[in-house]
Amino acid sequence: MKRVVITGMAGLSPIGHDWSSIRQRLNDLQTGIEHMSDWAAYEGLNTRLAAPIRDFVMPAHYNRKALRSMGRIAQMATLATERALQDAHLLNDPVLQSGQVGVAYGSSAGSCKAIAEFGNMLLNYSTGGLNANSYIKMMAHTAPVNIGVHFGLRGRVITTSSACTSGSQGIGYAYETIKYGLQKVMVAGGAEELSPTEAAVFDTLYATSVRNDEPSMTPRPFDAGRDGLVIGEGAGTLILEELEHAQARGARIYAEVVGFGTNSDGMHVTQPSSDTMEAAIRLALADAGVEAGQIGYVSAHGTATDRGDVAESHATHAVFGQQAAISAFKSFTGHTLGACGALEAWVAIEMMNSGWFHATANLLSVDPQCADLDYIVAAGRRLETEYVMSNNFAFGGINTSLIFKRWHG
Repeated sequence: MKRVVITGMAGLSPIGHDWSSIRQRLNDLQTGIEHMSDWAAYEGLNTRLAAPIRDFVMPAHYNRKALRSMGRIAQMATLATERALQDAHLLNDPVLQSGQVGVAYGSSAGSCKAIAEFGNMLLNYSTGGLNANSYIKMMAHTAPVNIGVHFGLRGRVITTSSACTSGSQGIGYAYETIKYGLQKVMVAGGAEELSPTEAAVFDTLYATSVRNDEPSMTPRPFDAGRDGLVIGEGAGTLILEELEHAQARGARIYAEVVGFGTNSDGMHVTQPSSDTMEAAIRLALADAGVEAGQIGYVSAHGTATDRGDVAESHATHAVFGQQAAISAFKSFTGHTLGACGALEAWVAIEMMNSGWFHATANLLSVDPQCADLDYIVAAGRRLETEYVMSNNFAFGGINTSLIFKRWHG
């Protein structure tokens, strides 16, 4: 079996598009949550909170022809991938068209604007507004397909459209693809564009935060005063590479992917199961061949939902007790759905390499129903560790756990 390393990372998030900018926001406990005044137009929608990306513009070299099949979600995914390939010094490399480079990438759905155009057809019996690219923008695999076409990738395409685990499954399946010798390089990650429809999904479950006049005070993962999640948007791309291939070309290596575990609850579509979350974590540890005590930090899924936080905290405690520090990136960006697994993996690796880990924003008083973990609160923490874990859990009872090892060269 092959060893798998990460040679490029990039992303777009509500709190920045590079590690330096993101770290500053994390250090200052400054979130990207905003009051969305235009959402008042939607009757019955209770939440007015979200974490949009306000400064997203595609570069000029993406002409009309390049963009015609891309909705916002595919644009963000493709731009994040371009930057990750640049970071890995693989952009325009002949290997991209060799058949040895594939894509494992996901999102909850396609571009919402295109979905609405098909909805208009069904409601009003009119195909007005539809064109040859409407479906390409709407389809669940719009992000990986547009990435593959734009960069001329000829390897396998793995579509991981699994809601909140889309990005983490993308990384995990890319890791397995290289590990078993099926590809040399994989583009991995996930993306999601902001839409009030996604807020409505959770609003109907009474799972959204309605602190509409206090956007800076929510979401509050694991906090006794939390009242639900906030939706965000973004994209994250990691370039995974066979170790020998990376070393042969003298690539910079950020970390090694050493463990991946994924399973499903098989019980309920929306109610989480602590037992199978724990099982996924243990699968990742077994795959990595490391003990729980070697993991110094856990990047929590941390959605700030009532049952989700409780289940996750108890699953984490069953494996680690208080041995591993833990914090939740979603407290800053909201729940970026398909993007969260990739963004959180990227940030966890950057923190491991810098020896500094962010606190959970707005975690003032841990809910007594949550397990007694080593929560990072109030300020970031200096911490040296050889391993970090990133966990994500999705509707449908899909659980993922990834383990990254520090690279020493």
